[in-house]
Amino acid sequence: MSDDLKTRVQELIDSMINPAVAGHGGFVELVDVQDNRVYLQMGGGCQGCGAADVTLKQGIERLIKEELPEVAEVLDATDHSAGSNPYSPPGKA
Repeated sequence: MSDDLKTRVQELIDSMINPAVAGHGGFVELVDVQDNRVYLQMGGGCQGCGAADVTLKQGIERLIKEELPEVAEVLDATDHSAGSNPYSPPGKA
């Protein structure tokens, strides 16, 4: 089951998640699936971004759980302190 779930999570990342975060210069990689827990790594503009946790929990995790209800949790395996080019919108005057 884990390999099948891993394949379906990867397809979701490729078809829906990465196209969405690409607009902010980011990308998401699947690290592993263990015990119905999905481990992701965020890169590009997502790595080190102050909104990465919101993106993960309210965007990515919500979408994955909607499409794949057997997923129990989505966890971030990213070293956000290593990010060098986080996306941040222009400040308001």
